[in-house]
Amino acid sequence: MPSFGLAVSVPTGPFTSSSNFSENPQWEPHCQYRNVQDRVRITADIPPRLDGTWVSTSCEVRPSPEFLTRSYTFHPNRHFQALQHYYTDSGCEDPSYSLIIRGKIRLRQASWITRGGTEAEHHLTKVGIVVHSLAAKQRLSSRLPSTCVGLNLGQVVPGKFYELYSTRAGRGCLAALGFSMMEMSLVRVETQYHNHGWKVQELFLGDIHTDWTQRIQYKPTGYQQPLQNAMHHIHPCPVCALVYRSTEQRPPVLPRSPVAHLSLGGQWVSQHCETRPNVLFLTRDFTFDPHQHAWEGIYRHYSDPACSQPTFTLRASGHYAQGNPSVKISGASEFVFKVTQVRATAMEVPTAKLLNSTKPGKCGQARGWEVGVEQDLTPTDGCTVLGIKLPHKEYELFKIELDHRKHPLLFIGERPTDGSSPDRPLRRPTSFQAPMVFCSGRSTQVSRSGFKSKQVQLAASGTERLPQLAFLVFGSVLCGWLCVY
Repeated sequence: MPSFGLAVSVPTGPFTSSSNFSENPQWEPHCQYRNVQDRVRITADIPPRLDGTWVSTSCEVRPSPEFLTRSYTFHPNRHFQALQHYYTDSGCEDPSYSLIIRGKIRLRQASWITRGGTEAEHHLTKVGIVVHSLAAKQRLSSRLPSTCVGLNLGQVVPGKFYELYSTRAGRGCLAALGFSMMEMSLVRVETQYHNHGWKVQELFLGDIHTDWTQRIQYKPTGYQQPLQNAMHHIHPCPVCALVYRSTEQRPPVLPRSPVAHLSLGGQWVSQHCETRPNVLFLTRDFTFDPHQHAWEGIYRHYSDPACSQPTFTLRASGHYAQGNPSVKISGASEFVFKVTQVRATAMEVPTAKLLNSTKPGKCGQARGWEVGVEQDLTPTDGCTVLGIKLPHKEYELFKIELDHRKHPLLFIGERPTDGSSPDRPLRRPTSFQAPMVFCSGRSTQVSRSGFKSKQVQLAASGTERLPQLAFLVFGSVLCGWLCVY
């Protein structure tokens, strides 16, 4: 992404109380720095409990790009107060302006689109702005109308509160800023229970559309990077304390992060089950060979937010070239990736049946799909029903940061919300997907034909998920380097 409290009004009818549970997911490789003590169990209750303050754990990057930190407080009386601090830099060291948002939220029913999420309605009562410098005032003057709700930018004094919106005035100023709280339309809270009795709580709010012109009216089906509960967060977290103590007059100035060298060699994996817009749950497993400039990516798709019910797996490979440092995001670098081979495995009977229904020459061996058996899609130049076209080139954005334990995290460009592909330089991402963790630095050879197939444990599944899968694949929405139209 990304004070007042929010009262949670929960209708009894539409809700069925439930809890998703997972422990040390089976898809996760045994990372060198992870051991038995790092195993956690995760629960996600529906409806979620939002009471308390939730804060950013790092400088967040939104499409465009925008750099911000967030502090959201929810009270039992349905009121909330949100602080959003915006910056000029990707390290959140130079505050530009802060928004203070007040309103009410009401949780509705479990989402019928994004499994595991809860739909909500919000009502804004007031939005105010505090500009932090004369330079920020000049930048805003090019975006905001000359007069906003009685606010004349020429008379703005840095550090002073000005009202941008209230129930008595319009939303013209908010639209000019690209401001929207539609992220509150989709809510999920996860609780991680670690050994020694401590826990971490994360608040997932709806994703922000990657197209600036669509973000105000976009109703999310995926999530942003989560906020963490100010009382139950990962330790140590110096950013959490800074954001928690912040006010609209005193935005947090984050400490400068250690410089992390962009070295891709080795294996990187998802930290948890990832949710994408348009009903996608997946995990990613990448291996890079910098000597051959080769890569392989394994995308395991599931039908549930705990990534326990596999539907199909994609294994792509190809080559990459590193370009110039990004001029938009400090510390990030531009890349060009070429996908030359894709293999697919149906992980359940409905998926195999669907792939067997494709025309000959359009998706691997005609009527040759079996559960658990991998097929090469390269001879048919991809798979039309999965939206895969080969060969394929994409323009990417990569960045490496260090986590609270000084372990490297790999950030890869966020996929376009509409499911299209960044197949031109102008479509290069300006924000990131969830970070991946470094697993192994062992020298690994990535050949043109890809790796040998890895054994994947099958989960029992039934035909009831066929309609969901059909919606997914016929919508041609895939993640990784495979979103092709």
